[in-house]
Amino acid sequence: MAKYQYPLEPLFGKIIGPFERFLRQTTAGGIVLMGMTLLTLIIASSPWGDAYRHLWETPVRIGIGLQNMEMPIHAWVNEGLMALFFLLVGLELKREILVGELASLRNAALPVAGAIGGMLVPAIIYFLFNPFGPTASGWGIPMATDIAFAVGILVLLAWRIPKNLIIFLTALAIADDLGAVLVIALFYTQTIDLKLLGLAVCLLCVLFLCNRGGIRHILPYAILGIFLWFTLLKSGIHATMSGVLLAFTIPARPTYTPQQFDEHLDKMSDAFRLSTGNIEGTNVPIDINNMYAAAESLEKASTAVQSPQQRMEHYLSPWVTFGVIPLFAMANAGLDLHSIPFGEIIFQPVTLGVIMGLVFGKFFGISSFAWLAVRLGLASLPSGVQWRHILGAAWLGGIGFTMSLFIAQLAFADTLSLFEQARLGIIIASLISALVGLAWLYFNIPKSADRGSLPHDN
Repeated sequence: MAKYQYPLEPLFGKIIGPFERFLRQTTAGGIVLMGMTLLTLIIASSPWGDAYRHLWETPVRIGIGLQNMEMPIHAWVNEGLMALFFLLVGLELKREILVGELASLRNAALPVAGAIGGMLVPAIIYFLFNPFGPTASGWGIPMATDIAFAVGILVLLAWRIPKNLIIFLTALAIADDLGAVLVIALFYTQTIDLKLLGLAVCLLCVLFLCNRGGIRHILPYAILGIFLWFTLLKSGIHATMSGVLLAFTIPARPTYTPQQFDEHLDKMSDAFRLSTGNIEGTNVPIDINNMYAAAESLEKASTAVQSPQQRMEHYLSPWVTFGVIPLFAMANAGLDLHSIPFGEIIFQPVTLGVIMGLVFGKFFGISSFAWLAVRLGLASLPSGVQWRHILGAAWLGGIGFTMSLFIAQLAFADTLSLFEQARLGIIIASLISALVGLAWLYFNIPKSADRGSLPHDN
């Protein structure tokens, strides 16, 4: 009787690359975020709207013994859970800088130039509408692009556009996130407690020492990261910055090199085959010592060849994409559409500045700076990508939902009416940018003859 052949394909499925997995998750996350935002607007405008808003104001206390901390639920989401979002952003930034589209200066030049223009021009447009007074602090709101929304919509047209356009917009949105992080850290902070800030710096140094000391287990970084979050929260710097800082201390090098893993894999595969050489059929008992030891060694080796950064990003991504960001949308997108005097609010300087900045500022900023980078010889268009593709992606850059809402609640934390105006402007601008970008790419661009392998291809 022939030996039983273990079918690897049904067991392990198709091998999916990190970028392909990222795009699939981002697209699905964008769809979930759209649905959650729509549901939130419906609930907030319904007879249950008041109960919905009171729910997010419910105080929650966390503490041990006499030490405790109390914040409303929406504050735990915005300052606690969103630290996980910024941790994931930091991990993605680090990956792109080390091995991704931002690793090569030539490859990074076009998306980085587009991101810079997409931040400067919207901020200037907003400032023209709000040059003075309390509304001026909202200049950072239209600077951000929502990667889940923008890339999610672009992937819906993957059959019609070149693959490199998706890569361009993804790199642009990640570079844009870096700009937004710097803006938040430098300009949207409270009064700083220097003692606690010094303690945070010490914790950060310990984290870097753990990295340089070869510690590859995630747990020490997670524990120290919690203390870093707490000290930054109390120091006056926004606590979510702890996520980005922690991300850059997570080791990017695995315990095993690829060569070491390959040698170990051959050795353990031989041991595994020897331990099961005389066994036929599918009902193989797992208490055979040699077989179990070989399988366990293979499992440990497969973990050791992945860097802590890869593992953390892989584990964290679905929780942030399908948990943290939708919860953030529920906590911050709850406009009561029935009670809003649209005729008044839509013509307020904050609302107009946000709408004009996101819709037109993003489009002109991204497209003009990208054109300038190519014109000066600093960058070149990716293979298969034409200027009409870039213009379509520039329209989608005006979708600034998650990060824009986050900056708005920092800019207008003490003025609810201004936050309401900014929130309405973000929702309107994101909707306009999504529809215009979708229509532009659909009607102005024929099917690409050479579109490459796309995220949904089999």
